[in-house]
Amino acid sequence: MFKNNVDITQVSEFRLKTHVYFGCGAIHKINDIADQLLARNIKNILVVSGRGAYKATGAWDVIVPALESRGIAYTLFDKVTPNPTTIQIDEAVAMAPDARAVLAIGGGSPIDAGKSAAILLAYPGRTASELYEFKFTPDKAVPIIAVNLTHGTGTEADRFAVATIPEKEYKPAIAYDCIYPTWSIDDPALMTGLSREQTRFVSIDAINHCVEAATTKVASAFSISLARETIALVAQYLPAAEKNPADLEARYYLLYASMLAGICFDNGLLHYTHALEHPLSGIKPELTHGLGLAILLPAVVKEIYAEKAGVLADILSPLVPGLKGEPSEALSAAQGVEKWLASAGVPQKLADEGFSEADLDHLVELAFTTPSLDGLLGLAPTAGDREAVRRIYADSINKLN
Repeated sequence: MFKNNVDITQVSEFRLKTHVYFGCGAIHKINDIADQLLARNIKNILVVSGRGAYKATGAWDVIVPALESRGIAYTLFDKVTPNPTTIQIDEAVAMAPDARAVLAIGGGSPIDAGKSAAILLAYPGRTASELYEFKFTPDKAVPIIAVNLTHGTGTEADRFAVATIPEKEYKPAIAYDCIYPTWSIDDPALMTGLSREQTRFVSIDAINHCVEAATTKVASAFSISLARETIALVAQYLPAAEKNPADLEARYYLLYASMLAGICFDNGLLHYTHALEHPLSGIKPELTHGLGLAILLPAVVKEIYAEKAGVLADILSPLVPGLKGEPSEALSAAQGVEKWLASAGVPQKLADEGFSEADLDHLVELAFTTPSLDGLLGLAPTAGDREAVRRIYADSINKLN
């Protein structure tokens, strides 16, 4: 069992590309961040959030006094939904075109929307659709402050963002150095209100980041080490958080795992699972990202295991013990992951979410026509062609056999 005897109330600063304030009580570091905004003569910011969590978690009760006591004006856009759209991003920017920084509060969706808005504020006249259809290449953004409210995406520590272009059913990803948050807050105490379902889905997102980043064509010893640690932490602490959502130690280590996973895929990048999930939630925005990833993961493991058997046997050992790293284990490894997901409360397959074989052609087409996804598929350890993508979707419709 993992045990470092860390004081979880000690707020540490992790000096990554982003300065991350991490630990129970880290939300109060918003006061230090506000001072740093003033030092940069930033007195007008855009706040981007979802519709309620920023208040329900208590984060807003700390943030507002920190801003108001320093005379920092803010405009609040609190309409970001799961799987945020380019329309929402444009609306947010239009509310505060003169903002000189963005404060994003929430999970992956509000933070990704905030990152996107930060670019557009630095490029007046540009739109979110233009950004996500790669009609210009940004190299600047206004400063970004990320207050993270989930332990899944790792977006508070990386250079990625995702948004849906609804009229085209596209859900591209962008990656630019200018959208590393300048400061991030990771406070486990803000996450005790996550439902059991949300807790599962966001933690599975972290696992997917690592499985992919450890097996891309550009994977390294660093991404593999981070993957090993992340999966071990999730395997140990997810049951504890499920049993007692208020368990701060469990939340701390799940959040730490999520941050590691964000750094992992920031270095090793991603391939099949994310490339194939984006068409799913592009078609059905109500599909939770983590659930879509969970549905696809066993079939992805089956597809890539023979090519990356040694790495996968190693990093998956907390979930599927006894793997020997032999290519012939592909199906049993995939079924082991499927069994672990079911034990974690996520047994769903594509059929349960309304997808069938009749959708395969459209899904495959979106995987290859959505801007940016071809880049992910090109990093897959196997062919990354239409036949492979179709196999993964087909194997995800029902339980593997």
